[in-house]
Formats: sequence, structure tokens, C-alpha cells
Amino acid sequence: MTSENTTSKAILSGESLAQACNALDARWQVQPDSVDKDCAIYADFTFKDFVQAFGFVTQVAILAEKADHHPEWSNVYERVHILLTTHDAGGVTQKDIALAQQIDAILAA
Repeated sequence: MTSENTTSKAILSGESLAQACNALDARWQVQPDSVDKDCAIYADFTFKDFVQAFGFVTQVAILAEKADHHPEWSNVYERVHILLTTHDAGGVTQKDIALAQQIDAILAA
């Protein structure tokens, strides 16, 4: 295993998770561990209409595919909900933070 893979799969928690989330848009929130769910970060986005929301989802899909890191999400009309966690690591890793930063950049463009 390369050091990059090890680093990207190291679970962020406590202060390291808080610091990583400080670099994200304020809409990102932490979903704590529970019995049936790993720790995750999530955000809700609202757009003008379905076409804008779907365009955003398409842009995120391209980023996710390039990163080989796929979000859990839903799209209902103008609303998009995205949840990021690294399932094989069992929680939030740098891969999730990096994808969230790329998602933030889409919105800032």
C-alpha cells in the first residue's frame, strides 16, 4: 500500500476532523458515528430549478468518477443532498474533504 493510500484512508476525528471541516463551506456538517452509520460529512444545496440542480449533480459526478470516490446523494427538484464518507475506512477521510472542497469550488465558479 502506498503512503498516499494510507493517508487518504486515515480516519479524521475530533480536532483533525474539525480543522478539516473549517476549510469547507459552512453548509457542510458532520454526521457522527451511530450504530448503523459511519461518521460522514453532508451538505444540502438549493438551486433555481431542477435543470440547475441536475447540472450541478453532473459536475460532481465527473469529479467523483475522476477521484474514484462516489458520494451518497439525492436530488429532488431543485434540492441536492450530498453525504461523503469513506466506507472502506469506516469514516471521514481526506478523500471526503478533498471532494467536498472540489464541490465548493464548483459553486464558487
